[in-house]
This record gives sequence, structure tokens and C-alpha cells, in this order.
Amino acid sequence: MEKQYIVDELSKEESWRIFRIMAEFVESIEVLSNVHNAVTIFGSARVKPGDKYYQMAEKLGQLLAQNGFAVITGGGPGIMEAGNKGAAEAGGQSVGMNIKLPFEQKPNPYANLQLDYKYFFIRKVMFVKYAVAYVIMPGGYGTMDEFFEALTLIQTKRMRSFPIILMGRDYWQGLLDWLQNSMLKNNMILPFDLEMIQIIDEPEEVVKHIKKYVIV
Repeated sequence: MEKQYIVDELSKEESWRIFRIMAEFVESIEVLSNVHNAVTIFGSARVKPGDKYYQMAEKLGQLLAQNGFAVITGGGPGIMEAGNKGAAEAGGQSVGMNIKLPFEQKPNPYANLQLDYKYFFIRKVMFVKYAVAYVIMPGGYGTMDEFFEALTLIQTKRMRSFPIILMGRDYWQGLLDWLQNSMLKNNMILPFDLEMIQIIDEPEEVVKHIKKYVIV
């Protein structure tokens, strides 16, 4: 039988896990306290160098760094690697927040500030805490999770509003149509909730849009 990957086995010492959680929070805050005006880029770990989305993310990371922004990614390969690479090679602050997983997720070599996480929820808090904007590029479940969590937190006023930008219209258009024609049409969300989302394909225009809301 194939051995299943278990993050943390339940045991009678379960309550001691709180100290590992506290340690991750403390380390993250100490390391990231000097990161300012950071833009978080999300996207698939499966995208390869040479792919149009990889090139798009790399260019975006470069432009953000050149305009005084730090770049935060999930620290892994694919789009995360591309964003970190663009920022690092432009001389900017390139932050990789890597999650320990049994497959796919290995730290990329372009993050000049690297953190490793055991717990997804701590990492997600840090993505939000230190970001002035989110850029969501094509990805899978993890990317969708970060996208909809940010929308939910802003919608419910649990966090400040900031730019949420989708890159890759050809990838995202079906989702946007569904939000419009199903969620909005059935009064599950309000028109304002859709207005939180911008779709912009050109890296230069993404940076220009973010600079409307953030003074660097």
C-alpha cells in the first residue's frame, strides 16, 4: 500500500503544536518586518521557463523591482520562480515563502530572502500582511485559494482594500464570465464585489495600475 503523506499526526501531544505555530509566526514577522511595498505574485508551480506566462511573470518581477516594489512569491518553481527571478536580477528585494510539500514545491534559487513554512495558514497570513497588491497569474487550486480568500477578506472588511489583478485574460475569462452570469446574476455577490477585480495582461500596465494606489 502506498504510504500517505501526513503533515502532522494527531496524538496526545497535539496541544504542543501551538508552540511550533507560534515559532513560525514569530520568525516570519521578524524576517519580513523590513519588507515594504511588496507585491505578491501567485501562479502555478507547473509552468516551465519559456512559457508565455513564465515570461510575463519574470518581466513583471523586473518592472516591480525597478519601480521600488519588493516581490513576494510562494518561493517555488514555475510562475513563482519567474517573479523572483525578475525581481532579483533587477536588483530588487525578492522574497520566497516556500511551503514544505511532498511534491512540486521546491525552493527556487532566485529568492534573496527565503522563508520555509510547515503550515499553510501562517504563510497565507504573511502573504496578506506584507502585500500592497496581489497579482494572480494562471494556476490551480492553491492560486484560486489565495485569490478568493483575498476577495473574501476585503468583501467582509477584515482587511484593507488593495489592488487584485488577474493576468492572462485567455485563462481567466471563463471564471469572470461565471462570476458575472452565475454568482452576480443570482445575487450571491454584489456589483462592487466584481469591481474589486481588475484584469490586465501587460506587465507595464500592471505596475502603472498599482502605482495609482501605492506611493513608493
